[in-house]
Amino acid sequence: MKLSRLLPILFAALLPVLMPAAHAAPLRIGVTPGALADSVEVAATEARKQGLDVKVVELTDWTTPNVALASGDLDLNYFQHQAFLDNAIKERGYAFKSVGIGVLGNIGLYSSKIKRLSDLKDGARVAVANDPVNQGRGLLLLQKAGLIKLRDGVATRGTLNDVVANPKKLKFVEIEGPQLVRALDDVDLAQGYPAHFVNAGKADVASAGLLYSGIDDEYFAIRFVARNDNANDPRIARFIKLYQDSPAVRQQVRTSYANDDKLFTLPWVKR
Repeated sequence: MKLSRLLPILFAALLPVLMPAAHAAPLRIGVTPGALADSVEVAATEARKQGLDVKVVELTDWTTPNVALASGDLDLNYFQHQAFLDNAIKERGYAFKSVGIGVLGNIGLYSSKIKRLSDLKDGARVAVANDPVNQGRGLLLLQKAGLIKLRDGVATRGTLNDVVANPKKLKFVEIEGPQLVRALDDVDLAQGYPAHFVNAGKADVASAGLLYSGIDDEYFAIRFVARNDNANDPRIARFIKLYQDSPAVRQQVRTSYANDDKLFTLPWVKR
């Protein structure tokens, strides 16, 4: 065969080798709207500048990100803490693993009726999350405040049935987590999520908690989650490192939490 005919064939054969990046699929990361999506978008913008193609996919519920990850429509998601992940694996049998730690949104104890926890009266109504994952976290904070005592060993798995001491005879009201933002006028004290108040345009309320959780709550830090079969994808490790090291990401996190360091923790920094 003449060289003039051979060259086009050789070039076509070499094209995928010479230009792999141009046709490589992006790293697809599923997030939920708000502080998490905003910080991941900042990291994705920096990643693209460094040659790592990233596509951020916003999903508005807490079911689809895991379904999409399991099906292969996502390579990574960033919306759930370890407690949520453990429960999802137990209930759905997902072959997932945590591959990196992210932001820990602190929780707080809030009230529109008292200024100090010591002012809480006997028989007061106290709102806590009604789901098993988040109720235990709220009860631990109430225990930290000295208001109740939980059964030894229950830790984050505690429920109202595990309250073994309640000296003020508090009356507990179970409310869906997202609705706790609206509970302040109906109860004397409420477990609350600062990020929810900020997202609702109530940053002043978010910063007015009577007590906050902190690094001891690391089990509830948001995780980067991948499938077992792609957990070692070097792009994932590269993106997580970029996210954790980026000053721009940290600034975005602070902005999302009303520039109030009481409302969040960066576990990878605190270690």
